[in-house]
Amino acid sequence: MTHQIDLNSDLGESFGPWHMGDDATMLSLVNSANIACGGHASDPETMYQTLSIAAEKGVIVGAHPGYNDREGFGRRVIPMEPDEVGRMVAAQIGALMGVAALVPVKVQYVKAHGALANLAARDRKVADAYVSAALKVNPDLAILAISGTQLEEAGRAAGAKVYSEIFADRGYLSNGQLVPRGQDGAMIHDADEAADRLVAFLETGLMPVIDGDPIPLAAHSICVHGDSDGAVTMTRRIQDRLTAAGVTLTSFIAPEEA
Repeated sequence: MTHQIDLNSDLGESFGPWHMGDDATMLSLVNSANIACGGHASDPETMYQTLSIAAEKGVIVGAHPGYNDREGFGRRVIPMEPDEVGRMVAAQIGALMGVAALVPVKVQYVKAHGALANLAARDRKVADAYVSAALKVNPDLAILAISGTQLEEAGRAAGAKVYSEIFADRGYLSNGQLVPRGQDGAMIHDADEAADRLVAFLETGLMPVIDGDPIPLAAHSICVHGDSDGAVTMTRRIQDRLTAAGVTLTSFIAPEEA
């Protein structure tokens, strides 16, 4: 049984008068927060408010860049050259770091959002451009990546601190990638089902998939999507179940690094 792991969530995804998720409650439950940077969602005020609550709660914060596609919530691939992806990522990380300086709170890591994350998971050129851009903005940034993907490998090749994540509420394919949204098995909505799968994974290191036998994955962090309707309920249930199983919930970024 894994004895220590992080809980993270994608937060700060509101925009102007449009509200997404219960960030305040989620920030009282998670250890690390991936905060939208104005691409797929967010704006300066949303960033500031989310970062401020995170700082108050002692939650580690990371940048959550995605395609500049608010209408599609960053879940559609926008055709771009790898270098263009890098520039987009750098601009978004810089935006969040600029707002974070006003709180003040330190941005510790980067986690890609949606379609960008899925593309970087399988396309090494995109993954290399993403990691290179992030490290040029700040060489101390850690990379939080989907476990078993090209993005992990790109981060390690660049000498970055790389941490692996699994998803509480997403289905997996046998190649280690996530089941595309809209397909059967893509989402897990039942909190008990999600918690059961996580406890079993932490005991065995094997993740069930929809198209074959369970696969081995590494994990430093577990993501619960903050935009899901049952995010708070699921996160609380996962907390309870993991704690009961003897797992300590703590950020993958050590306090002395923060």
